[in-house]
Amino acid sequence: MKWSEQAWAAIEPIYQRILELPFLHELKEGTLPKEKFNFYLRQDAIYLSEYGKILAGIATRLHHPEHREAFLKFSTETIAVETALHGSFLKDAPTPAYHGASPSCLLYTGFLSKQLAHHPIETTLTAVLPCFWIYMKVGDHLLATQNRDNNPYQPWIDTYGGENFARSVEKAIAICDHAAENSTRHAEMTEAFVYASKMEWMFWDSAYRMENWPV
Repeated sequence: MKWSEQAWAAIEPIYQRILELPFLHELKEGTLPKEKFNFYLRQDAIYLSEYGKILAGIATRLHHPEHREAFLKFSTETIAVETALHGSFLKDAPTPAYHGASPSCLLYTGFLSKQLAHHPIETTLTAVLPCFWIYMKVGDHLLATQNRDNNPYQPWIDTYGGENFARSVEKAIAICDHAAENSTRHAEMTEAFVYASKMEWMFWDSAYRMENWPV
């Protein structure tokens, strides 16, 4: 069994809890309040700003030329697509009073930054993988079960469901499996993958609650 197969089995309960989140259920039905979705997009923009730097940092530590090229591409093209998506939804949205990272967003980006700075490359790879893999699985799930009638969030669903995004995800999974083949740190790799998957749950849950600092 590949590392990725074992890792996904470890987070299957987390993934099922993600699918149960009100944020995703209402997004699928097109009933999610716009202010909650806009809050999510703004936090996602903060997250992606850091995530793109971390992907580029990973590329500098990879020795295989194709893997390095893949992560540089992830850092630029994937982030560019999502930034354009954010802009299309937020172009007419009112400017919020608070612009900073929520506690959950800050926790997640801090976790990934610490992985890059202080941990072996194979655990850093697996820490960034849930943002790819879970989004693809969620996107495919929403495409298969959604209410397509005039759903205002259809562009978001289409971005993560389907073949285009899947190709990048499959490449990221393959790179992680390759790293696992040459590593004795499988337990640490899975632990990083599980922690980041939990933070994916936290991120969507916090967006629905429009989580903010108490003062």
